[in-house]
Amino acid sequence: MEAAVVGEKLSKVFKDFWGRNKVKALSNVDMAIPKGAIFGLLGPNGAGKSTLIKLILGHLYPTTGRLAVFGKPPRDVAVKQHMGYLPERSFFYKHLTAAEILKYFGMILNLSREQIASRTEQLLEMVGLEAARDRMAGEFSHGMGRRLGLAQALLNDPDLLILDEPTAGLDPIGCREVKDLIITLGKRGKTVLLTSHLLSDVEDVCDEIMLLYGGQVQTHGKVGELLRDSNRLRLEFPVVSDQTLESARAALAAEISPDAIVVDSPIENLESFFLKMVAQRDRQQHDTAGARMGRGVAAYLRDDQYADHSLVDTGVLDTLSREQPTESPSSNASPEPQIDAAALTDLTEPEVVDSGDDDDDDNIDTNLLGDLTK
Repeated sequence: MEAAVVGEKLSKVFKDFWGRNKVKALSNVDMAIPKGAIFGLLGPNGAGKSTLIKLILGHLYPTTGRLAVFGKPPRDVAVKQHMGYLPERSFFYKHLTAAEILKYFGMILNLSREQIASRTEQLLEMVGLEAARDRMAGEFSHGMGRRLGLAQALLNDPDLLILDEPTAGLDPIGCREVKDLIITLGKRGKTVLLTSHLLSDVEDVCDEIMLLYGGQVQTHGKVGELLRDSNRLRLEFPVVSDQTLESARAALAAEISPDAIVVDSPIENLESFFLKMVAQRDRQQHDTAGARMGRGVAAYLRDDQYADHSLVDTGVLDTLSREQPTESPSSNASPEPQIDAAALTDLTEPEVVDSGDDDDDDNIDTNLLGDLTK
């Protein structure tokens, strides 16, 4: 099976100001995420999950090792066009409305005006924010912000969707809808990488998992295979003849009293009860300034016409050894593989100048805001 993400001998060491090794976040990690799989990345706090995600996104370089996403280096623009990312905490311009934020990201993604308008409406309905489309993001609760972040991550119909704690801060409705969405995307052949500390959610949706501890892979495999255990409960019953069963039935019938004993037990759990009650209020159009139940997966996310599978390549790690840079080691640090400085020149990002103003929202491009409100 083709792999969407392939990593070989990945390590990441964070250094202090003097170039000395400070934290070894990842150590000798080998991984392969099959194309079309729902892949769970598990581990306690500080295990290296977020670091690995940032390597896949191209936000960090590995100290050593090689990494390919759809057969190309993670920083390749062609790869980024097919990736969607929901970080653990979503930050948006607080003076823009939900619809304006999606329009803003749609312009960044170079979507057409028609695509932006159509997908914005579909996504806001899907995440239950259609009634809050004209509210400013600064007024949103944490859970509503997470819903908007999910809509933003899906705007370009990504072939690889990375979700960092996707259900954190969501109500039971949002949790159920996110899990349904992940399953739907998996059926479409999309690749989903998610992290979560809610292991029941991971078990519900994931095909494979990888467990990190101390920056190293502890186990990796399919969920069903990993959960098999030889220490099982085993029940053995003696074989009873039909004649013995008939005799037992006759004896019981003779002893049965005409008085009945009623045993009443609820068959509905709290989650289903909560969802039922909220759905009833939603159908009755009760007023709410918050999120509503979603209207199902957006139509364009159910349609496979946008999928582009041309990115996948084979034998990628062999070519990446010449293309992909790693971190340049400090002269005071322990020796590490050198890199081609010329290869990094093209990847150098422009320096961001700090204006010294603590209010980031004052730096918003007024021309861009004018385009968004048209």
